[in-house]
Amino acid sequence: MKITPLRLEGTFIIELDPKKDERGFLMRAFDKKIFEEYSIPTGWVQENQSNSTKKDIVRGLHFQFPPFMEAKMVRVLHGAIQDYFVDLRKGSPTYGQYDTITLTEDNYKAVIIGRGLAHGFCTLTDDVIMMYHHDNYYSKKFESGIIWNDKDIAIAWPPQTPMLSERDKKFMTFKEFDEKHNGLTVAKDLK
Repeated sequence: MKITPLRLEGTFIIELDPKKDERGFLMRAFDKKIFEEYSIPTGWVQENQSNSTKKDIVRGLHFQFPPFMEAKMVRVLHGAIQDYFVDLRKGSPTYGQYDTITLTEDNYKAVIIGRGLAHGFCTLTDDVIMMYHHDNYYSKKFESGIIWNDKDIAIAWPPQTPMLSERDKKFMTFKEFDEKHNGLTVAKDLK
């Protein structure tokens, strides 16, 4: 397993190393000791899986307000996505900026998305299955999001006409988020 910090603080790419033979493969997808060396959360309390049936589905940009902010580890088990994360942390030098990574079933990569970042993705293939580990519990009362096509963040999403949920179509703009909330405050030990 190789861990590399990404451009936004608290984000990491994890390159997994499957040991293959004629029967298939075995790989370590989580190692508490290695994660702790990089100050990556290890106290996963919830695991979710999602299935997106079609190419060009956009989900996000999702986040939760305190006290339910969460770090995530995201992997693709089947198919491929373009994954995006946006820095919403008050005082961060990359506040309002995004980064992206391609996750596929064949590249054996995972991404760590720290607390205080919004998360979204676009499916690049039909029938995508993803696995998420969370270090905090889901709370409908504290969930929110930034509109996927926000002009100030200016993500270059792959599809021209994505399939979106009604909820995701109604999220606030980054400007509205900034004016109303002025960023998210994340405790230093919970990056």
